[in-house]
Amino acid sequence: MNQTARRIGRSLALVLPVVLVLSGTLAVSSVPWAGQRSEAQLLTASAQNVSVRSAEPRTAQDVLRDRLLTELEREDPGVALTHLQRAVENSPSLAKHCMSIARDLGTAAVRVYGPTEAQSYSRPVCDTSFAGGVASAS
Repeated sequence: MNQTARRIGRSLALVLPVVLVLSGTLAVSSVPWAGQRSEAQLLTASAQNVSVRSAEPRTAQDVLRDRLLTELEREDPGVALTHLQRAVENSPSLAKHCMSIARDLGTAAVRVYGPTEAQSYSRPVCDTSFAGGVASAS
């Protein structure tokens, strides 16, 4: 019995990695972004000048705003407000944008949680602008 189990274990140890690699390869090749493109299309796409940037670089406050809006949806507005306050403390240059970011958080909180629950998260971060955003969106 012991040798039989050992033989089965050895067989699985040899076969299982091969099966996993093949199934992973098949899964990756069947996703939509790995579409069936002709060689001409691939060459045309690679011949474009990708060094030209059409969009302007994002500012620190825009990056912070987007990150906090994502946190607001994933966690809750309290977490986003805490991180906003810490970001302003760590980078004083963001202080002039704090009120607009907090107002945007308040507006988004109403959209995600409703006016009553959004208002329950209100606290004096950035001159109570969060509450102003909640009030304007209600």
